Amino acid sequence: MAKITFSGRQFLRAAQRFEEGLLDKISDIVYETARLIQSQAKALAPVDDGSLKDSIEMKMLGKYNAVVTVGAHYAIYVEYGTGIYAENGNGRRTPWTYYSLKLGRYVTTEGMKAQPFWVPAVDAGQEYFNTEMRRLGL
Repeated sequence: MAKITFSGRQFLRAAQRFEEGLLDKISDIVYETARLIQSQAKALAPVDDGSLKDSIEMKMLGKYNAVVTVGAHYAIYVEYGTGIYAENGNGRRTPWTYYSLKLGRYVTTEGMKAQPFWVPAVDAGQEYFNTEMRRLGL
């Protein structure tokens, strides 16, 4: 049987290389998770004129920190619905009328059903992140 001997310095270098490799993998997982959330949210976002999809952006804020944002001001209404269709009964209970520039006329509505795109994307990202971290033994 061959005998392997490490000096303290060799062991320390080996441990540092292992740690650096592990940290690089974690950084990759953070990046891949953020990209997954962004791509899932864009895939699930309903399309009218594309503004909602175009407003979904991802940015790395260092090696281990990423942010995915939705810039469209109306995204929350798409995600959770409005009026009588709002989730958890949190919407307006009476119809309302507004002028639609797109249609060029007044429209009366009772609200819009929820079209979740953000929460399912975040859930998919969390599942991916947890699976990959477990693979690393963390």
